[in-house]
Amino acid sequence: MTTDVNTRVPVREQEPEVRAKNFEEVCYGYNEEEAVCEAGRCLNCMNAQCMKGCPVAINIPGFIDQIKNKNYEQAYQIIAASSSLPAVCGRVCPQETQCEGKCIRGFKGDPVSIGKLERFVADWAMQNGIRPAGAAEARNKKVAVIGSGPAGLTCAGDLARLGYEVTIFEALHEPGGVLVYGIPEFRLPKEAVVLKEIENVKSLGVKIETDVVIGKTVSVDELMDEGFDAVFIGSGAGLPKFMNIPGEQASGVFSANEYLTRSNLMKAFREDADTPIYRGKKVAVVGGGNVAMDAARTALRLGAEVHIVYRRSEEELPARVEEVHHAKEEGIIFDLLTNPTEILSNEQGWVTGMKCVRMELGEPDESGRRRPVVIPGSEFVMEVDAVIMSLGTSPNPLISSTTEGLEVNKWKCIIADEENGATTKEGVYAGGDAVTGAATVILAMGAGKAAAKGIDEYLKNR
Repeated sequence: MTTDVNTRVPVREQEPEVRAKNFEEVCYGYNEEEAVCEAGRCLNCMNAQCMKGCPVAINIPGFIDQIKNKNYEQAYQIIAASSSLPAVCGRVCPQETQCEGKCIRGFKGDPVSIGKLERFVADWAMQNGIRPAGAAEARNKKVAVIGSGPAGLTCAGDLARLGYEVTIFEALHEPGGVLVYGIPEFRLPKEAVVLKEIENVKSLGVKIETDVVIGKTVSVDELMDEGFDAVFIGSGAGLPKFMNIPGEQASGVFSANEYLTRSNLMKAFREDADTPIYRGKKVAVVGGGNVAMDAARTALRLGAEVHIVYRRSEEELPARVEEVHHAKEEGIIFDLLTNPTEILSNEQGWVTGMKCVRMELGEPDESGRRRPVVIPGSEFVMEVDAVIMSLGTSPNPLISSTTEGLEVNKWKCIIADEENGATTKEGVYAGGDAVTGAATVILAMGAGKAAAKGIDEYLKNR
């Protein structure tokens, strides 16, 4: 297999008209021949800019060099030394703005497909029963990790590799956090990928207790009283935001958080589901981020005509380019420069439509993006029978409100040091969406990694 060094090896995918009707993974990834060929494009830079773009600082040239030589187990151990979730990251990380965005190859052509190579290595390791290397010796100190999402799993994995006794406490009945309830099966398979990644973390000695709601079942203070030497809070941001417009209480209005959780975690997309979800015929998804794309593509697979309603233009869409591309291929309709003002319903309380206005872009706001401005006289009604609000999420204040000495900011996010995750309460660390608000999987992992290092430094000095 040969290729132009300036052109990446294409990745195989399900055809749009086929995948739009199933929940199977869209992207097939590289086979061995494709991976070796793509790895051959890497320049193995001495001053690797790609590593500077990786929030968990994977030795990218190192593992790609091992792929070139077909040393896949060594490639995996190089990745696993920095990342507890390589099969996840290879699928959902925004590589185009991180590692691949800094790849030298990208100046004259396509950057090296780092994410697809990471996925290939991680999948190969799972298929061949390869596990990450564990700790050399035990530290005889206990750490509690709250939340089994990407921040919690990363922090737990890193601490276990350092020899600490780690227990994760998860509020839901299955571990995985947003990886399980937030990201659809067609982007991130649960049994084939997420659960196996979690098993790898558990193989390091990490214990996971589910159905434990910190702040109700047990408090942070009680955990410390029970003998935990440090606590990491990686509880995410699961409290959905709404527009606060008339009609939002109508039946058929969902938060994207609820809609995806019911579909992904509770398998509501199945015909035989115990907890089926309302399947609208024409669904509006309000928002333009990755979660909006996930909700829209899920609704499409449930049989609806789906519209993305976003108040800015396509250039300002916060979702990954790949996700927008896939959504368009599958038939999602984009109603851009459009903003809802009211949700309409019938006498029975069910959604019948959504009043909207057309927008135009004005001067930049504090975020640097051009502010959307209403076009006078542009009101119209969009006929829909379901609305999914995807406007972001914020942390649930339950943990912070039940932990003495733990300070939060005005958005109810826990205040923590960016460098080491230390909070205002001694021995308690935090990271991920609980600190920053809703962000990406890899940024949460980076925060979990930083906190693990901070906890290690703290406990070594005690």
